[in-house]
Amino acid sequence: MIEKTIGELFVIGFDGKVIPESIKQLIHNYHIGGIILFTRNIGSPNEVLALTASLQKEARDAGYERPLLICVDQENGTVRRLGEGTTIFPGGMTIGASDSEENAYQIGYASGKELRALGINWNLAPVVDVNVNPDNPVIGVRSYGESPERVTRLAKAAVKGMQDAGVVTTLKHFPGHGDTKVDSHLALPVIPHNIGRLEDIELRPFRECLESDVIMSAHIYFPALEPAKDKPATLSKEVMTGLLRDKLGYTGLITTDCMEMNAISETIGTEKGVVAALQAGVDLAMVSHTLQKQIGALKEVKLAVESGKLSRESILSSVKRIRRVKDTYINWNNTVLDSSASVPSFVGGNDHRELAKEAYRQGVTMVYNHGLIPIDSGSDMAVVTPLAAVQSAAEDSSHAAIRLYDVICAYQPHAKNITLTEDWTEEYIHEQIEHWKQYDAVIFGVQYLAQHPVQQLFLEILAANDVPVIAIVMKSPYDVAILPELQACICTYEVSYPALEVAASAVFGKGDILGGLPVTIN
Repeated sequence: MIEKTIGELFVIGFDGKVIPESIKQLIHNYHIGGIILFTRNIGSPNEVLALTASLQKEARDAGYERPLLICVDQENGTVRRLGEGTTIFPGGMTIGASDSEENAYQIGYASGKELRALGINWNLAPVVDVNVNPDNPVIGVRSYGESPERVTRLAKAAVKGMQDAGVVTTLKHFPGHGDTKVDSHLALPVIPHNIGRLEDIELRPFRECLESDVIMSAHIYFPALEPAKDKPATLSKEVMTGLLRDKLGYTGLITTDCMEMNAISETIGTEKGVVAALQAGVDLAMVSHTLQKQIGALKEVKLAVESGKLSRESILSSVKRIRRVKDTYINWNNTVLDSSASVPSFVGGNDHRELAKEAYRQGVTMVYNHGLIPIDSGSDMAVVTPLAAVQSAAEDSSHAAIRLYDVICAYQPHAKNITLTEDWTEEYIHEQIEHWKQYDAVIFGVQYLAQHPVQQLFLEILAANDVPVIAIVMKSPYDVAILPELQACICTYEVSYPALEVAASAVFGKGDILGGLPVTIN
């Protein structure tokens, strides 16, 4: 049946921690090739393994010759899906700040081991976008940094680590999302650079990391690569086939980013967009959320095959590549089918936590210190924390909680806890300034400074009144450029608890932090 051949080209998602009946029907009737999990699907490690085992058993019962590809965005850092009971590993820019291929490999390997133990065989990582735009709202700290050479070195090591752990790897987002000011979840970004510039910056990590099993397309328009106005790379045969296949010589799998993102769904539409992506040379189409669109896209592809708009030969070529990747990594003998199986103890275990802690220590960065650090644990101090926030739809709000006060309390339990809200006025801050002058130190959590001017205002008033401030820049290091001159500044690149814990140990002189900024701060 052509439906079951077409189904192999689809990666779908759903809500909940158990398989909905609708997804069972798609598995049995269409032989869907892959499943994508999000935080909405993730419970405890045993719950995750029960879900993936149930999915694979359903596929086995449906007569699949090979197991499902089950994928997740486990980039680590700010974009991760796994939660309780698993290890929090440093993300791209933290690894970039350590500039250590060993860290990239070991974190990739350990992440891969945990994913496989949970029944997840495909990671949508690493990010190889070169973040050269300080205003990039969607990549930023997901990138290893602004240097194509550094991104390439660290990505190669991460790919090797994950592959050695038995996990399918993905370079994203081809041909490069690092110089955009628009989030493709929300609209269509345009990168206007000429081909020479693209070759030097954006394309280099992809060109030099072709050993990755999968490359994910970007919903971005590149006029230098695609003559048709506003046609994103995902839908461009010139980009997907002409550049990636023919010019770069890539022989692995090509997957789309989610086809429900606005850059596709609000233009050509998800269903017709899937057909256009397959025509362009993509092998796998991700429709991550909506059952109606998943079924609609499956039907649209069938119509395209029957009408000759999409050749059976191209579909069979894609299926052959998909099966080759599956045969490299998964079979029914190494796939858990028992939903009551237990997760191995190394998931979230001490060895992985110690590995992560050391990588954080090597990545978290002391940008400057004018003698305030280390501070005595008996000092009178306040901790200022902004409200939790995410900047991109790629991030999960469930991982955005900021526990800066908690890590400081481990050293100074009497510190004053202040939550900074957007309704603080300049007048109110000035009224309180004599109170702030009483502190030996104010530890100030900074996040998305340009988007939250009250943080900037408060810091400027504190600095103008000689209040000793240690800024903990918890996301974009580019925030350092718009800080007033303070007594000390540390970049953690993410709000994850172990990153803040390592920063706190340095503040109180209990541990060294060794990272260097992986981007230029002007």
